Amino acid sequence: MELRHLRYFVTVAETCHFGRAAERLHIAQPALSQAIRQLEAELGASLFTRTTRQVALTAAGGFFLAEARRVLGTVEESVRGVRRIADGRLGLVRIGFTGTAAFSHLPAIARRVQQELPGVALEIEADLLTPAQCDALRDGTLDLAVLRPPTRGDGIELRTLEVEPLILAVPAAHPLATAPTVSVADLRGEGFVGYASKDSVVNDAVNCACQAAGFSPRREHDAAGTAVLLALVAGGLGVAVVPASARALPLAGVVFRDLADGGTVELALAWRGDDDSPLVRAVLDVLETPGCEVSR
Repeated sequence: MELRHLRYFVTVAETCHFGRAAERLHIAQPALSQAIRQLEAELGASLFTRTTRQVALTAAGGFFLAEARRVLGTVEESVRGVRRIADGRLGLVRIGFTGTAAFSHLPAIARRVQQELPGVALEIEADLLTPAQCDALRDGTLDLAVLRPPTRGDGIELRTLEVEPLILAVPAAHPLATAPTVSVADLRGEGFVGYASKDSVVNDAVNCACQAAGFSPRREHDAAGTAVLLALVAGGLGVAVVPASARALPLAGVVFRDLADGGTVELALAWRGDDDSPLVRAVLDVLETPGCEVSR
C-alpha cells in the first residue's frame, strides 16, 4: 500500500467527486480512478459507492478515512520531526556551568533557547570545574559548557561571554566591610577562604593578585563551591576573593566590596571543535545572535 494511494483516497473522500479530486491532486481522472480501484482490491472492500451523480463513502470507507488521516498525520509529523532534527531545532542539549555561572548566565541562556528553539530541551549540569567540563565535552557527555579559561588539552573551541572582575567577600562585622576603598594589599595578614580544587582558575587569579601586591594569601579554609565558601565567610572564618557574579548569591552576614586591583577572570562558552551536530550549531547560532544577552 502506497502513501500516495492514501492521499488520493482522502482527497476523493473530502471532495466526493473524482474530477475535483483529480484537479486538486494534479493528476488525470482515469489515473485517480485506477489508483482507488487498486486500493480497494488490496483492501478487499469497496470504499465508495459510485453513481453517475454521486460518490459516497461506504461504511468501510468511513472507517478507512479516519485511519488514513491518522496514518498520514503521523507520517507528516515524522517528516517534520526529521527536518527539525536535521536543522537543529529538535532534541536535547547537555550544558555544563562552572561555579556562579549557573546563577549569572543560565537564566538568560535558557530563556533565549526556549524562545528561539522551543523544540530543544536543555539538560543542566551545574558547579563543574573547567577541567571536568573539558573532559565531558571530549567524551561526549556534555555538548556545551560555560567555563573559565584557560582550557587544557586540544579540541575545545571558545567564545568569550564576559570578562568578570574579582571582588571581595568579607564578614559583615569585618572592618573592610565599611572601608571607603579596598585594595588587595589591604588583605595582607587576612585568613582566606578559597576553592578546594587545585584546578581552580579563581584561586590562580587570587594568588596572582596577591603576589602582585607583595604577599602570598594565607589559606585557612577550603570550600567545594561558592555557596559553602560564602557560608564560611559569613561565619567569620576568613575573607574570600570571588567573581563578581557571586553577588547573585546574597547571604546574611556577607558583604561584597569592589577590589580596586583584584584583576579579572574570563567566562566563556565552550564546545568540541569537531562536533558537527546541527543541534549544537543551532544553539550556538542562537546565542551568537545580536540582541542575545547571555551575560549578566
